[in-house]
Amino acid sequence: MQLSLTLMEQFVVSARKYRPATFDTVVGQLNITETLKNAIRNQHLAQAFLFTGSRGVGKTTVARILAKTINCMDRTEAIEPCDKCDSCKSFNEGHSLNIYELDAASNNSVDDIRTLIDQVRMAPQIGSHKVYIIDEVHMLSSAAFNAFLKTLEEPPAHAIFILATTEKHKIIPTILSRCQIFDFNRIRIPDMVSHLSTIATKENIKAEDEALHIIAEKADGALRDALSIFDQQVSFSGNELSYLNVIENLNILDYDYYFKITDALLANNIPSSLVLFNSILSKGFEGHHFLNGLAGHFRNLMVCKSEESVSLLEVSEKIQQKYKAQAKKTDHSFLFQSIDILIHADYQYKVSQNKRLLVELSLMQMASLSLDGVEKKKPINTK
Repeated sequence: MQLSLTLMEQFVVSARKYRPATFDTVVGQLNITETLKNAIRNQHLAQAFLFTGSRGVGKTTVARILAKTINCMDRTEAIEPCDKCDSCKSFNEGHSLNIYELDAASNNSVDDIRTLIDQVRMAPQIGSHKVYIIDEVHMLSSAAFNAFLKTLEEPPAHAIFILATTEKHKIIPTILSRCQIFDFNRIRIPDMVSHLSTIATKENIKAEDEALHIIAEKADGALRDALSIFDQQVSFSGNELSYLNVIENLNILDYDYYFKITDALLANNIPSSLVLFNSILSKGFEGHHFLNGLAGHFRNLMVCKSEESVSLLEVSEKIQQKYKAQAKKTDHSFLFQSIDILIHADYQYKVSQNKRLLVELSLMQMASLSLDGVEKKKPINTK
């Protein structure tokens, strides 16, 4: 019993365990990290930064790395912290007096900002700068913003402010005008997959490439979400992450269904397409989910019609080859008309009294598109 408790206490979630500690280990934000490194190298650091972007893209992580690097006493030639000097050690141990973090989501009053302003006046004891990181800065009240404005406008030479937010539009223009603004990108799927693959190797986890792609797609551009999903899948599957286990646990419809239904539609095989749709319903998936998934599938086939646009397809190499093979069987007319049918079905779905029939009629129409002499019509309204 004691051993199991010890093992549980030792577990650290991947988002914390593999949190980047240097600029070079930040995922998917090369343009921002290079700009910040050059600013440090050339001693052109602004006194206020605003890091903005969706959740889980590395705003607070980069803010901490920047704060740590600025105060490092023996930076490397690559402008990275040495991790050996007193400033780096105190930062790594969590008791640096030069870095102050404020979560504006829970400390958004005038009194909280006044406390911060009082601290700003004091010069650093070690290192050259005191760095103030204010996370979720858009949560500050109007009065707190106004109290902060004067200090942000004329800060002491030793003070640097790094503001982070997911909602830049909520920050007053007078604050924005005093900051260097860095817009963080959503993390690209290939970058996420590469990072997850590296972690899997370090943790001795055998992970299929398709499984990591599904996790990355599910994360929707947020690396922190991808790492949380990865931990969840490891808990579910153990040390082997397979594509089938991941889609089962995340309740995602297998790619194969879309490929099979498309083959049936191209062959004008209405019974087969209806049987496949019934199988999808029996697995617990909604018709609306299927409509959107099939529309996305046809979009991917459209992308694969040209070598110039195939790079827009963010799937594993194995799945990409399947898309390319099926794209050769389709023509633009079929894809355009099918997507048009699906868009109309999607619009009608919520108000339709017979949702299953709506989807089935859409499948029948798509299966009839390539039949000679068939008049092309808009989807049937089943309201």
